[in-house]
Amino acid sequence: MPVLMGVNENRMDDLRLFGIETEYGITREECPEMDAVVESMELVRAYLKGPFQRRWDYHGEHPQVDQRGFRVSELAQDREEALFAEQDAHRPFSFYEMKSDVVLPNGARLYNDHTHPEYSTPECRSLKDLVAHDRAGERILLAAARRRNALLGRESVQLYKNNSDFQGHSYGCHDNYLVSRSLEFQSLVEGLIPFLVSRQIIAGAGKVGREKQEAGYRAGGFQLSQRADFMEQELGVDTMHNRSILNTRDEPHADRTRFRRLHLIVGDANMSEYATALKVGTTRVVLDLIARNQAPLMVLESPVQAIQALSQDTALKTLVTRKGGQTISGVDLQREYLAAAHRVLSGGDDETRWILQEWERTLDLLESDPMTLVGKLDWVTKQWLLDTFRQEEGLAWEDPWLKSLDLEYHHIDPERGLFYGLEAEGRTTRLCEESDVERAIGFGPEDTRGGLRGACIRQFPQYLDSVQWERVTFRQGDKTLVFEMGDLVDPASVAHHLGLLLNARQPEHFCSFV
Repeated sequence: MPVLMGVNENRMDDLRLFGIETEYGITREECPEMDAVVESMELVRAYLKGPFQRRWDYHGEHPQVDQRGFRVSELAQDREEALFAEQDAHRPFSFYEMKSDVVLPNGARLYNDHTHPEYSTPECRSLKDLVAHDRAGERILLAAARRRNALLGRESVQLYKNNSDFQGHSYGCHDNYLVSRSLEFQSLVEGLIPFLVSRQIIAGAGKVGREKQEAGYRAGGFQLSQRADFMEQELGVDTMHNRSILNTRDEPHADRTRFRRLHLIVGDANMSEYATALKVGTTRVVLDLIARNQAPLMVLESPVQAIQALSQDTALKTLVTRKGGQTISGVDLQREYLAAAHRVLSGGDDETRWILQEWERTLDLLESDPMTLVGKLDWVTKQWLLDTFRQEEGLAWEDPWLKSLDLEYHHIDPERGLFYGLEAEGRTTRLCEESDVERAIGFGPEDTRGGLRGACIRQFPQYLDSVQWERVTFRQGDKTLVFEMGDLVDPASVAHHLGLLLNARQPEHFCSFV
């Protein structure tokens, strides 16, 4: 669960951070009744070249704490975890062994989220780094799947970077940002919800049919987002049930007195690098506006109804109702935020200028010629692929063949994935080089604590005792040494500590004794 974003208006660029955590869909083709818990655990462990060792420290995780100033007594997933524990009682491993947390040399976290392998990028400061580390996650999961299949002796385990199993179950892709604790949470609510409701027009992954957790899947039609159907309320701390447009979990994984972590569960998993960058980049820009008290006031009458209505209209003509009775389209909602960003941030750094330029260009093309965005926006690309196939074969949108092709769009094996097929043909927009992705597999960003965490793992694996997002603990003889990173967000401080770490012969040369 990476952390992230600006703190102090005078140094917002220096302290900007973000990250993505992605749960992957997993199947075994010859085993329709597979045990998803075991398969996810075995897949994560298959990435290791040596035996599994438990390193992750769960003591710093408190998902029951709410941004609105209280702590809930129980989450929906707590009840589900209790049920899992009862069901798992027969298994020859503990809950934490089942999680199988692996902390990687690039500072990322790979683990079994009970029935899904999950990859959390290290904290990133630039969109280019984020895209490279998101793609590195795909390669790491693919390597794990290939090793697992080699052990099984067949090409059995398949992985999908999507958000739905077409049976009423959704799994997440969460984007995370650090904001200042001095920024009131209500300001985030007012500034973000209309933006998030409409963000799917640029960041949706596209989906055949409709789906609900209780009602299951219904074939027919095509929509913008895979997650919109599963949004049930405006605000809430749960992530597995009663999902909210704006998640209220207050788990900063950093100095609580200084920071909040904005943990967004509303978004889709993107295959397109361009869509990933726009999704996170535009959100970062909106957070800059909110921090400056310059976000447009765009209160919606019913955000849950609005996010689902907008998702169901690929023509982008649907109007949603604002408080007071006025109506507005998803594109125009986005344009309100873009206009504010042009007024306030147009003189910003190169990355901000790129975001504003591409945001505007994308909105213009969505209104004038959406098909020019094939290879850039996932929902447009997938709709074009499926509609072309549908017309050639004379199929209705209800045909189950289209549901299968929808899933194959997200397959992370280049030999099968439909998106990767387009990428191989040069028909997608890439923002990083293959060399960037290869480096991101082994190294974290050098200007964030993600790079520090990864360097600790590479430099002193024999001394590692436990790891969490804000802390690395070493055991050296009879001494426990702790490297605290809870407030290490400034790039200069990160560079200083990285220099100390890389020049140290032992952890005691840069850690504190406890």
